[in-house]
Amino acid sequence: SADGGRNLNLDSIPMGLPMSDPAAWTTAMNNLGMAPMGMTGQPLLPDFDPALGMMTGIPPINPMMPGLGIVPPPIPPDMPAVKEIIHCKSCTLFPPNPHLPPPATRERPPGCKTVFVGGLPENGTEQIIMEVFEQCGEVIAIRKSKKNFCHIRFAEEFMVDKALYLSGYRIRLGSSTDKKDTGRLHVDFAQARDDLYEWECKQRMLAREERHRRRLEEERFRPPSPPPVVHYSDHECSVVAEKLKDDTKFLEAIQTLLTWIERGEVNRRTANNFYSMIQSANSHIRRLVNEKAAHEKEMEEAKEKFKLALSGILVQFEQIVAVYHSASKQKAWDHFTKAQRKNISVWCKQAE
Repeated sequence: SADGGRNLNLDSIPMGLPMSDPAAWTTAMNNLGMAPMGMTGQPLLPDFDPALGMMTGIPPINPMMPGLGIVPPPIPPDMPAVKEIIHCKSCTLFPPNPHLPPPATRERPPGCKTVFVGGLPENGTEQIIMEVFEQCGEVIAIRKSKKNFCHIRFAEEFMVDKALYLSGYRIRLGSSTDKKDTGRLHVDFAQARDDLYEWECKQRMLAREERHRRRLEEERFRPPSPPPVVHYSDHECSVVAEKLKDDTKFLEAIQTLLTWIERGEVNRRTANNFYSMIQSANSHIRRLVNEKAAHEKEMEEAKEKFKLALSGILVQFEQIVAVYHSASKQKAWDHFTKAQRKNISVWCKQAE
């Protein structure tokens, strides 16, 4: 119908992608309904085509990764494996010879929801086409040509697979044997601008979601920012000056003082305040030197203690080894059993 024709923008450009192109493999995988898989076999992103990810700044998933294979599209679960006669209200579909190879199809365009149907009977009407193909799912539009073919757009991509299942069937209108009332259906993927546009929109949306998810992940692992250093004022200066005198708050106060000096807060008016704070900082040097000396003394004492303990341990070790050696002399050795001798030899080696 004219209305149906308006809903469908169709291109007849063939989709020829060289199979050596990894992006083609990736697109093909995606078109076969296989989500890119991680090493664990978990889908990384449902419906996301990595080939489009390149446009959105998301690295593509390499289809040559182990565990990824090109698999033929699965037969929809509600389709019988052996094709049978299909009876419709005003026509009958006879299955093709099961021994013939399946009909060839072009490469599936991304986001394909439109099929080309050839081999229609000359007397086939739009109502009859609708009757046959609405069994595959909701039909959005039918664009019929004066010749024996049409284009059908479905609501969802999986419906296209069901329509392709009918390729090769012979159609007969009613019980007529007139040549104009029979035909052999050929169903193939069709390229429609509307399908591509919808698919690209969906890919962009998925890419946005992926970027957002990654941002959240990064923010989760980012360390928290340190609290900002307060701006200089006479009041804040007096607070910091007090903190500089307190050993426990000195570290926090000295960092504030350093930031203020680097910010350029020292001027003719504030120079005296800064000088007194620097003086307070300087008064801590004697304390720090004393602390360092105390720690060094502790370290020396600890070393002495360690040396004494170690020499005591070594003396005992040597005495034990001397016992093993004495036991190994023939005077004592001959009286031990074979198993006892073996154990004494092992213990001696371990101790040494």
